[in-house]
This record gives sequence, structure tokens and C-alpha cells, in this order.
Amino acid sequence: MAFGGFTDDSGDGDNAEINMIPLIDVMLVLLVIFIITAPLMTHAVKVDLPQASSQPNEIKPETINLSIKADGAVFWNTEAVDAAAWQIRMAAAAQQTPQPEIHLRADGDLAYRHVAQIMADAAKAGLVKLGFVTDPRTQ
Repeated sequence: MAFGGFTDDSGDGDNAEINMIPLIDVMLVLLVIFIITAPLMTHAVKVDLPQASSQPNEIKPETINLSIKADGAVFWNTEAVDAAAWQIRMAAAAQQTPQPEIHLRADGDLAYRHVAQIMADAAKAGLVKLGFVTDPRTQ
């Protein structure tokens, strides 16, 4: 690698070339190292795994529509019932797994004591999923 000498020869010019041979040798050695070590990096064991479903079976609870008209008449899923009948049905529903959801639909003009009685009977029976159904009206 002679870039010039101690003589002041203005006719030659500077030699600004880079010797690429050592760079190519280093790159080829690195390439060989990566080719040899790449298969060693994947050390997986081939196993035939069984297939299984991992999503739980969600059982939707039964929905019971309990409607109370303005005159105090109570309907269990569109069937008219009296106080003794809905108390028996609530006790039977509380024993089910999962417990059914009670959707309470009460007339707007109904006295609150009727709704409170239904709620108290549901609590005595052990029903914990009780919801009120309303009519959303935009004003």
C-alpha cells in the first residue's frame, strides 16, 4: 500500500483506492459462521399435540318476564298468576343452576307497594338477578 513517497513528484497524483480483499475475506468468514450456526439456533422438539377447545361452554340463564299491570294483575311469562303461584315458581327458579334472570315490567301507574312485594318475594326465594325493564323514550 504505497500512497506516495518522500519525493516530491508532482506528476504521479495520489492513490486513493481501498484494498477490498480483506473486507471481502471477513464478510465471507462471517457468512460461513452464520450458515453453520443458524440450524443450531432452532432446537425445537417435534411433538404431535392433541387438539382441544379452550373456550368454556357458557350456559345462558333463562329469562323470566314478570309483568305487573296497572290493576295489580301479575303475569309470569304471559301467564296470569296469583301471589301463591309466583312464590312457588320463584322458589323453584331459585333452585335452578344457573339462576334465571327476572325481568320485571311494571306499569307506570302501578302503586310501588306491588313492585316492592314482588321484589321481597324474589329475595325470600333466593333470586338475585332482578332487573327492571323500561321504555326509553326520547323527549
